[in-house]
Amino acid sequence: MAIEKVKAYFREYGMEDRVLELDESSATVELAAQALHCEPARIAKTLSFLVDGRAVLVVAAGDAKIDNGKYKAQFAAKAKMLTPQEAEELVGHAVGGVCPFAVNPGVSVYLDVSLKRFGTVFPACGSSNSAIELTIPELEECSGPAGWVDVCKGYQAP
Repeated sequence: MAIEKVKAYFREYGMEDRVLELDESSATVELAAQALHCEPARIAKTLSFLVDGRAVLVVAAGDAKIDNGKYKAQFAAKAKMLTPQEAEELVGHAVGGVCPFAVNPGVSVYLDVSLKRFGTVFPACGSSNSAIELTIPELEECSGPAGWVDVCKGYQAP
């Protein structure tokens, strides 16, 4: 089970006990915000894309949308989301629980600047009813990103 893989991953950081397993679904930004009693923008959604045959994850604020022009400028490719089957196979997590932790080898993780306006955010933890509250520096440390990107629009800048 992916959540067990993520808990084991967080054990390395001494944070396993911070993984929340919720009674209700957190599979979408709206459901996660409701379950966690926070504003939707603080949900750190992980979007999965296919770039040159490889999985690329972009972690963005819950109120952000991919800006196709910015995305293409950053990745030199059109934004092509993974299908649910591709996400599970290439990333190692099912849609609804995709997160930047304990991913398959070769998956690149990027953090979008839309997250930087928050003290803490809530990414998923490998299942459709899990989350963890992390500071931005913790998210950066635990996700091992290839870098920060600016590929979103529609969010309220700080």
